[in-house]
Amino acid sequence: MPAPNSDDRTNIPKNPRNLSRQQYERLTAEMATPYRPLRQFVYVACGASGFIGGLVFLAKIASGREIGSALPNFALQVGVVALMVFLFRWEQRAEGRSPKAK
Repeated sequence: MPAPNSDDRTNIPKNPRNLSRQQYERLTAEMATPYRPLRQFVYVACGASGFIGGLVFLAKIASGREIGSALPNFALQVGVVALMVFLFRWEQRAEGRSPKAK
């Protein structure tokens, strides 16, 4: 008597709800990376926030007010924007390698 988990069975996933092939592939890709759109939204929102903050601190630096505290804060905002751009691009490259893109 063969074991229930024998290697004789094919490893093809079934489509139990009669979905179209495109819908099924989209759902399986979403299962692999369930929060990708949310992460991309967070990257864009934090990047926009950092950009606006950078503009504010750049204006303070340009006006000559509170340069001692504005310069480190400006550097921090530039770092936040750079980090968000890096993470967003990393996410885009990962999306290109996912089964969804095939």
